[in-house]
Amino acid sequence: MKRSSHTTRKIFISTLMAASLAMPAFSALAEPVSPPAIKIDVPVALKHAKVVFNLDHAAFSGDMPVGLKHMSLMIERFKQTGTELSLVAVFHGDAGYMLLNDETYNAVRKTSTGNPYKGMVENLIKQGAKIEECAITMKANKWGNENLLPGVKVNSGALGRIVQLEQEGYVMLQP
Repeated sequence: MKRSSHTTRKIFISTLMAASLAMPAFSALAEPVSPPAIKIDVPVALKHAKVVFNLDHAAFSGDMPVGLKHMSLMIERFKQTGTELSLVAVFHGDAGYMLLNDETYNAVRKTSTGNPYKGMVENLIKQGAKIEECAITMKANKWGNENLLPGVKVNSGALGRIVQLEQEGYVMLQP
């Protein structure tokens, strides 16, 4: 079927018009966009902070454990602002496995990769965080102290430990 020159011209003009209307949208995507300005209405200024992270379940953002990431961010931010920080992380229940050494982690999680959280835990300990595992969680899973990452401390029970820390003025966060 042969098109008339009039029909071909109409299609060509329609295509040009559609393309010209779309051009501003494409050019807007190509231009760098500055982030919007932020006005702080409630500034936060702390001289010191006592924080306990209650890590009883594995919460993730993608592959990143939220609790470990938030602790790292908090340590970094408080160093920047000169805030003295005392941070304790109490692992228990379903998140207890995150503190296992490579060999035990592999057996428990049925993998051969080793503990993927080991570096983050080691870094938190180096930066002064106290990382604790619950003895009750360990007993339930038949883990001993030798199954934990170096530097991890064992408390006699996570819930009692969190209550103790709150009585000492710690604020509990639970990611």
